[in-house]
Amino acid sequence: MYRRCGFRYEKKLRITGVARIAGIDEAGRGALAGPVVAAAVILPEKFRHRRLNDSKQLAPDLREEIYSDLVSNPEVRWTVGIIDSIEIDRINILRASHQAMRMAIGALIDPPDHVLIDGLPVIPFPFPQTAIVDGDCISLSIAAASVIAKVTRDRMMRDFCSQFPQYCFDQHKGYGTELHLLRLHEFGPCPIHRRSFEPVAQPLLALEDITQVRSPSARCAGRELGVPLSQA
Repeated sequence: MYRRCGFRYEKKLRITGVARIAGIDEAGRGALAGPVVAAAVILPEKFRHRRLNDSKQLAPDLREEIYSDLVSNPEVRWTVGIIDSIEIDRINILRASHQAMRMAIGALIDPPDHVLIDGLPVIPFPFPQTAIVDGDCISLSIAAASVIAKVTRDRMMRDFCSQFPQYCFDQHKGYGTELHLLRLHEFGPCPIHRRSFEPVAQPLLALEDITQVRSPSARCAGRELGVPLSQA
């Protein structure tokens, strides 16, 4: 069901004197390949965007447009944390998601007074926080984070498609679609596949001689760092 996002939670916090409220969300948690990306966003109190909503409810072109609106707005503070498939396999996807979130929050120049999180249990970092079920459909701060995380990751997967075109990462972004599973069975896993995930972990798919270099395990980017995503 489509819900329009608003500042209901943010307003309640501001009434109590909370000033800097960060929304945080991740993208790529359930994919079979590629990184998990978390974004942290602090919106100005008077921020308005009539089309901003949960990234999953937006058409790709509209997501890109809203992303551009957010990152080009000098009053919007945003950062991303990126954990690649090597680290996901090493520590598991839940811990990797939490680590990406901590990286994104930690990269904000001025730490938030409170963090709003989309539907996850409390994350182990030293800020007051509120987990909101379907938060990316309710809170504008979380919705903004969901768009930045999703577009950041989608762009990375399109770049990976140029390195590994046989998997068509530009079409499914690493998720377990029929096309992706067919290509995985045909070619086996590539360096960005998560070997701890099924069906990548199936013995018949395992490749013992992978010579390609895999991506760095952790990165941050964002306005707060002065690091555009193209250089992260």
